[in-house]
Amino acid sequence: MSRLWPHTPYAEDQPYYHSILTAHVLTRAIQAGALAGGGIGSIIFTLRRLNVLKAGIPHSTLTTTFLRSSGIGSITAFALMTVGLPMQMRGKEEIEWRDRSWRLLENKGQLECDDWTYPAMVAGGLTAATRRSVLGWRGVVGGVGAGSVLGMMGYMGWRFGVKGGKREETNV
Repeated sequence: MSRLWPHTPYAEDQPYYHSILTAHVLTRAIQAGALAGGGIGSIIFTLRRLNVLKAGIPHSTLTTTFLRSSGIGSITAFALMTVGLPMQMRGKEEIEWRDRSWRLLENKGQLECDDWTYPAMVAGGLTAATRRSVLGWRGVVGGVGAGSVLGMMGYMGWRFGVKGGKREETNV
């Protein structure tokens, strides 16, 4: 999605700077929330299976627990960053918004990571939404969050594993 935004040669001319920075921050919030929520959900699942933690609700599968926990983590992080970004950028001049957005679009690694992340988010959400067992909204949001994490991991495996961290040089 990042490649769809117009990118100017100079930061001062960057259009849609609020939207670009907001989309980036909220996407990373979903990703971070899914990581945290998925980790917590996995720990809770393990503790319940080891009878260390008493289940207040009936036991569920690891996938269901993981996706629902990822969904709660994603929504929580999304809500926090919805408030946090305006607080962080309060009082900043317009050029700072433009510059941060321009730098995101200028960063080839960020663009490549987004190329992997956004399709994986869609695939994760659709997969969770079409599961036979009813996961509810938490499971679908968890699928989106887990997809974003898997997309990021896929990018890192491709860039740093297969490609060895190197990029092809292009001279213009």
